[in-house]
Amino acid sequence: MLPDFVVLSEKLRIFASQIIILYLMEQQTTLVETIIKGIQEKKGQRIVVADLQHIEGAIARYFIICQGNSPSQVEAVTESIGDFARKDLGEKPATVAGLENAQWVAMDYGDVLVHVFLPDVREYYDLEHLWDDATLTHIPDLD
Repeated sequence: MLPDFVVLSEKLRIFASQIIILYLMEQQTTLVETIIKGIQEKKGQRIVVADLQHIEGAIARYFIICQGNSPSQVEAVTESIGDFARKDLGEKPATVAGLENAQWVAMDYGDVLVHVFLPDVREYYDLEHLWDDATLTHIPDLD
């Protein structure tokens, strides 16, 4: 039989691990909500959040997909996302790719990947349906 302090120590370690996991999940949820606000600020449309947390081998926990109607709107949405995440949460994307032609911009926030498309490019790649098991949440446009 193990001494009481060893058993207690193990229980505390497990509890601390659970608290850390809950904290990280809350941070990701807050980041997702903040990114959505940034998209809506510049009238980004057809926002979809794909929850990939329970999909083995997924490259992120969340995909956020939206569109702008022109390359300049795609750029504006991308900039707004970055501004909101930085100002509200102190978060910066590790990478932003695609701004050169602004047809499809990808922003990498680690466990959250953001994709801002032009409508025809979004339709062609159809990222929403790459994972059949993903839970998709459609965010209403703010018109």
